[in-house]
This record gives sequence, C-alpha cells and structure tokens, in this order.
Amino acid sequence: MKAAVITFPGSNCDRDLAVALEQAGAEVARVWHKDAALPEGIDLVAVPGGFSFGDYLRCGAIAAHSPIAAAVRTHAARGGYVLGICNGFQVLTELGLLPGALMRNAGLKFICREVLLRVETSDSAFTRAYAAGQEIRIPVAHHDGNYQIDAEGLAALRDQDRIAFSYAPGINGSVRDIAGVLSENRRVLGMMPHPERAADIGHGGTAGAGLFASLMQELVSA
Repeated sequence: MKAAVITFPGSNCDRDLAVALEQAGAEVARVWHKDAALPEGIDLVAVPGGFSFGDYLRCGAIAAHSPIAAAVRTHAARGGYVLGICNGFQVLTELGLLPGALMRNAGLKFICREVLLRVETSDSAFTRAYAAGQEIRIPVAHHDGNYQIDAEGLAALRDQDRIAFSYAPGINGSVRDIAGVLSENRRVLGMMPHPERAADIGHGGTAGAGLFASLMQELVSA
C-alpha cells in the first residue's frame, strides 16, 4: 500500500500519522499543500490533525482551497481511499467528500483526553479489524468536533451503515454521539479521534493500530 500524508501550515499530527502507516507496512510519501498533484500510484490519501492555517475563517475551510485539494477530490472521485483525522475530518467535510459539519464543542472547551469509542460497523476497509459493537479507547484533542447533520442526512448515514464510530454519550454534543462517518462508497472515512496516537505500545495502548492494519490488509489484498 502506498499512502500520501498531506501537510498544511499548522498540521501537527502529520508525522504521527506517517509513522503509524509505516508501522503497519505502508510506503508513505509526504505531500506539501502547495503541490498540485499526488505522487504516482497512491492508494490512500491521509489528511492529518492539527490546526491547518490556524483554523482561521472556519476549521478546514482554507485547507480545502489549497493547490492539493483538487488532486484529493480527483483521487476520491476515481475510487481512491481517503482518511481524515480530526482537522483532516474537518477538511474532508469542507471538500464535500463527507456530509455534515464540525461545530464548536457543546461545552465550548477544548477536549484533550482518552475517550471510549464504539465501533459501529466493521463493513469498511478502515474497520474490518474490529467487531461491530466493540469498544476501544482512543485519544481526542479538538475544540470543534461537534458533528452535526440534518435529519435527512442522518437517516441516510444510519440506513446505509455509514456511521463508523460513536462516542460514549456526552463527549462534545455530536448528533447521536457520532465520532466518524463513511462516504457513500465507503472509501472515505472522517473521524475526530486520533488512532495514530494509540498505535504503539509506547503511547500507552494500541487500540488505534487496528485501523491501519485493516487498511493495509484491504489494500494489499486488492
């Protein structure tokens, strides 16, 4: 599997994400936001957490207009895999690759701690290493992680089994405690929690490693 990790001004989880992918066995290329194209042969585009462009205007909004954005959209349109974590999730909603929006946390405070997540579906390249209903502990670090979507959009997510992860109740105000969602073709995942921060025993736990192992197995077998 060949993955591209994009770096924007203000990204601060790009190296962590690249290391997690490499530890799973991926070949990782680092891509600067001003690049106009992705490297050849990319299977997965990974958009990391942080504070792209200082979160000015709206989280992820400026990043979605970077030169690399068109290449990410093209990659997704032809069926390529895309993973957005935290600020990366915000970027993917701004790109229109995922529905909904990430709003200010309900408590109006930055949340930085380990939280309990429920795996809502194992039917995706990102989650096959887990069992549906499995509970895992993954760190979060966000101020604008309150996922909101209208009733029609929520019904589509539920009916199509596109809710990937949910929080234990009351974390940040997200509708139905949603922590991660999949695109219609199930090849784009956006999630607020940080699996790359729980992918090595030195981090205190490896619950996030399953996501990267799942991707590796899926894409290598494909």
